[in-house]
Amino acid sequence: MYDLRWIRENPEAFDAALAARGLAPLASDVLARDEAARANRTALQEMQNRRNALSKQIGAAKSKGEDADALITEVGQLKGALREGEEVERTLSGALRETLSGLPNRPETDVPVGPDEDSNVEVRRHGEPTKFDFAPREHFEIGEALGLMDFEAASKISGARFVVLHGVLARLERALAAFMLDMHTDEFGYRETSVPMLVKEHTAFGTGNLPKFEEDLFKTTDDFYLIPTAEMVLTNLVRDGVLGEGELPLRFVAHTACFRSEAGAAGRDTRGMLRQHQFYKVEMVSISHPEQSGEELDRMTACAEAILQRLEIPYRVMLLSSGDMGFSARRTYDIEAWMPGQDMYREISSCSNCGDFQARRMAARFKPNQGKGTEFVHTLNGSGLAVGRTMIAVMENYQLADGGFAIPEALQPHLGGKTRID
Repeated sequence: MYDLRWIRENPEAFDAALAARGLAPLASDVLARDEAARANRTALQEMQNRRNALSKQIGAAKSKGEDADALITEVGQLKGALREGEEVERTLSGALRETLSGLPNRPETDVPVGPDEDSNVEVRRHGEPTKFDFAPREHFEIGEALGLMDFEAASKISGARFVVLHGVLARLERALAAFMLDMHTDEFGYRETSVPMLVKEHTAFGTGNLPKFEEDLFKTTDDFYLIPTAEMVLTNLVRDGVLGEGELPLRFVAHTACFRSEAGAAGRDTRGMLRQHQFYKVEMVSISHPEQSGEELDRMTACAEAILQRLEIPYRVMLLSSGDMGFSARRTYDIEAWMPGQDMYREISSCSNCGDFQARRMAARFKPNQGKGTEFVHTLNGSGLAVGRTMIAVMENYQLADGGFAIPEALQPHLGGKTRID
């Protein structure tokens, strides 16, 4: 959510931010509606002051036995005018809030400007793409040949974009999540948190998923939303609260199922596990001091990278363009793992700094050690990692000529010492 005061003081920067997001300028329209709302509030205050003054005059007139009918008539007229003005206030403020709540966060100044992923910039690479002396297979070819990955059964039960995992593949999925959680908690200082996977509308609004992206969410008949990521819950843990500056940063991590309708993904990644309606993810969230959120984003991204480094999976880090970033982000790094079966890098983690954008929607603040008042916190989120996509990366990068695949050394303790799946 944008700060109206900032828009008043920086209308050109506001329009420039919208242009970077591929949107038309709105500053003049927003400021005109803001001015109308402020003028209406001023008129309401003046009428209320007049009404209070008249009430005192009526009391004084009656105490002296004087005629107060004219004063009483004017108070009645003011009462009706106030009622009409309050309705105008609700209409003006509600429309302005609706407009602002549908606008994406403004990108940081050095974020590459572009409409889509073609404008993303590679920041660094780790490791070289895995090479084989045989034609590498995709994960679903490996999993189905092993009899451990069943899309047909899932389709009969739930439809497209679901999978049933059996035996050691189901255990591998569980092992990966445990491995990630252990690293984030034991080595990186995140607080493991178990969270609800059904939330109310205000929770989804707080992180920017509503109102603009309702079609991407699954909604129950009694007005709950299934979470698309644990970010939605972890970030809202600080809503409507005031933290002490000394409490920052807060760092949370959670492993949950995630649910996405994939409304805009028709025809994309229809084979395999890359894009599903239900998947598992380990999610990191940080609540940061505004002056430290840039460093916190770098730290969070490094934590996600460390998982892939420990698993010895090649990857690259991309700085996303203004048109490819998520709605609430002002800066995002995507980590893309090498997938030999597809002969390309694919996103496996996305780490974003949202600044105070979500905090304003959630009324999440902190009290500085020095000075008066409160300030909005900064919120950050990152995948640490997407479990299913990490399993794909393991299967494809460690595949063997005989159709099985090896287990990365770092994962072997979580799989009872197993070194390969045949």
